Amino acid sequence: MLKTILIGTFLGLTLAVSAHARQHDMTTAEGMAKIMRKIQCSLKDGKAETFWWHGRAYGRRAGMSDKHLFNVEGMNVRHCGTVRDEQGNYGYNLRTREILLYKDKRTGDVLRTWNNPYTGEEVEVIHVANDPVNSRAPSFGMGRDGKPMPFPGDIMDGRWWFTSTIPLYYENVLAGDYQKYVGGTYRATEMFNFFGDVRSLLDEDTDSAGVQVGWVRHSNWLPWMRMAGRDGIIYMHTAGKKLRSWNDMSDTMKNEIAANYPEYTDPPPLEDERENETSWTYFKKLMEKRGGPEPLKREFPF
Repeated sequence: MLKTILIGTFLGLTLAVSAHARQHDMTTAEGMAKIMRKIQCSLKDGKAETFWWHGRAYGRRAGMSDKHLFNVEGMNVRHCGTVRDEQGNYGYNLRTREILLYKDKRTGDVLRTWNNPYTGEEVEVIHVANDPVNSRAPSFGMGRDGKPMPFPGDIMDGRWWFTSTIPLYYENVLAGDYQKYVGGTYRATEMFNFFGDVRSLLDEDTDSAGVQVGWVRHSNWLPWMRMAGRDGIIYMHTAGKKLRSWNDMSDTMKNEIAANYPEYTDPPPLEDERENETSWTYFKKLMEKRGGPEPLKREFPF
C-alpha cells in the first residue's frame, strides 16, 4: 500500500526538507540514478566509500537443532565512475573488493583453524577475499521501457528503506562437467536490507547518503568446511553500515588487512574489467596454487 503513494510521499518529504535546499528529482532517470548511486557509493568519481558489517553464522541439518558455528565480520571498499550511454543518459559503474572474516564465536579472534562439530575434524579456515566484485553493467536509473525507474522501496517518517533478494543457482566451479546429471550445482540466496535518512539521500549538496544495511545469506556448506556433500546449509545473519571513513572499521579488520590484504585499503581502479571473484572461485584458485585438492579416499565394505 505504501508503494502506491510513494511518489506523493517522496515529493511531500522533498518540500518538507527545506524550502531552499536543492533536491534530486526522483521523477527523472538521472535523478533516480544519482539517488541510487548515493546509496551505493559517492557522486564524486573515484571517491572511495566503505561498507562494514558483522554477525553470526549457523549450520542447519535435518533432524538436528541449528548450531552457532562462528561469527563473521566483513567489509567492502568501493567507488563509482560516471558513464553516458549513446543517448547521453547519465549512469554509473561500481567497482569494489570485499573481505569476509570467520571469527571464534567466544573470543572474537580471527580463526586460522576450526573444529567442525559435524565431522569432528579440525580444518584450515579460508577467509573470503574477493577482488573484484564489480557491477556487471552500468546503472542508468531507468527500466527496460526507457522510463525513469521508481524508487524500489518505501518512505515513512523521514526514513527510506528497501529490500533486495538475490537467488543464485549456477554451475559449481569446484565440481565436474556432469553437474546437470549428478548434481553439484551451487545454490545460495542473498538477502539485503538498506535504510537511511531521507535528507541525506535527496540533498544535492551531499555526495553520499548515510546507509545502514542488513545482510542474510543461505548457501551450501563452505568448501573449506570439508562437508563432502553432507545434507544441510550454512546461513549468516549480519548488520552494518556505510562508514564515514575506512578507518572507522574495527581494529580486527584493519589489522587483518594490514597483515594479509594490503590492497584492500582502496577499491579496484574505475577502468577495471576483470571477471568477478566469488568465495568459491577464490578457494579453487588457492587450492590450485597448492597443487590441487586432496584425493578422496575410497572405502569398501570388505
